[in-house]
Amino acid sequence: MKKLIFLLPLLVFGVVISFAIKGLTLDQSVQPSNLLEKPIPNFELTDLPGHGSAFTPMDLRDQVTLMNVFGSWCAACQVEHPVLLEIATAGEVPIYGLNWADTPERGAEWLRRYENPYARVGNDEGGRVILDFGVTGAPETFVVDKKGVIRFRHAGPVTQDLWEKSLRPLVRQLQAE
Repeated sequence: MKKLIFLLPLLVFGVVISFAIKGLTLDQSVQPSNLLEKPIPNFELTDLPGHGSAFTPMDLRDQVTLMNVFGSWCAACQVEHPVLLEIATAGEVPIYGLNWADTPERGAEWLRRYENPYARVGNDEGGRVILDFGVTGAPETFVVDKKGVIRFRHAGPVTQDLWEKSLRPLVRQLQAE
């Protein structure tokens, strides 16, 4: 029995280490979402000055779309921005932008400085919309099908590799349906 008491801390330490190692191997950009395969929530955004009117849930219907969460304060958003510009220029899928944790003026200035890849863009005044979507941080991108159902969620920057290997094939598949 005394040997068991001495081995117990070692056993507990081994279990903790195994969970830690398992956690380090997980892809943090793949996160579960309660909204996958469900209709987008109802929401209301405010306009960004100089960038037209904000979009609504109805704008994300009748076509496959990407909805991208960004902020002028977000360093990773600057990393993904050239890829979003390429996608928008190619015209394969419209991208809708949701400016988060920002003022409309700062979001508008950021888009003027780096160019606007978005078909429509709105500001999440008060952060309510991102809560409804379960957003964990920026950037975050959702693929929405023609019926307004969320089919994919990616937390982190959209890279060329992600676009080529995951997003573009899914967009094309959903467009063909």
